[in-house]
Amino acid sequence: MLKTSTGVPGLDDMFMGGIPTGRVVLLMGGPGSGKTILSAQYLINGIQKYKENGVFVTLEESPSHIREEASLFKWDFQKMEDSGKLKIVDASPIRRNTDDQKLDKLLIGGREFSMVGLIDAIQRNMKEVGAKRLVVDGMAALIFQFPEENKRRTAILDLIDALISTEATCLMTLELKSAGLDRILQPEEYLTDGVILMQTYKIGKVFSRIIQIEKMRRCEIDHQPRPYRITNDGIEVFPKEAVF
Repeated sequence: MLKTSTGVPGLDDMFMGGIPTGRVVLLMGGPGSGKTILSAQYLINGIQKYKENGVFVTLEESPSHIREEASLFKWDFQKMEDSGKLKIVDASPIRRNTDDQKLDKLLIGGREFSMVGLIDAIQRNMKEVGAKRLVVDGMAALIFQFPEENKRRTAILDLIDALISTEATCLMTLELKSAGLDRILQPEEYLTDGVILMQTYKIGKVFSRIIQIEKMRRCEIDHQPRPYRITNDGIEVFPKEAVF
């Protein structure tokens, strides 16, 4: 089985070598847990360490904000874009898409066409840079477009099928609605190949950041929750340290 290294210290150990290539993984966590940081780190590592170009699709933040946040860790997204190794797709108009809106280079009209426009923008930009890695950041903004559960499920499955067709290894980020060991599972967790959880637990008198691979289809993984931290270099996971 081919695997794609995240390049995130310690995380590949939990995946027994990396994420299975071509899979779609849902990265879930609360505000400030580091989802976007890990996603950006995954892309920049792909470019710098493994010569794999990437596409970052932002459904909530502006591209300028994404570049600014990346720069805090000395990741020069603008330089990567200028060199044709990275594309940032601004899909944030999809949040307010009740009239005709411009998504990337495509004019889309009304909610019913928002998914078509998003998929088209992703596929075109990935072809332009020959991307092997993809991030779709802020899935909640897309999910809110489909309040009916059956339509939401169909839309997400359509998106996942489109991502799989690119043969890239993909991360999708989503906010956790509830946290803790006894939390309620969210419907989206059943639809992707894998799920990574990033949460904060109070252990004794100390709050600790915990990462856990909830599932990865057809692949051996470390299911145990492991501590992680956010440093000046990004996310660092401690795969040999027990939490509980």
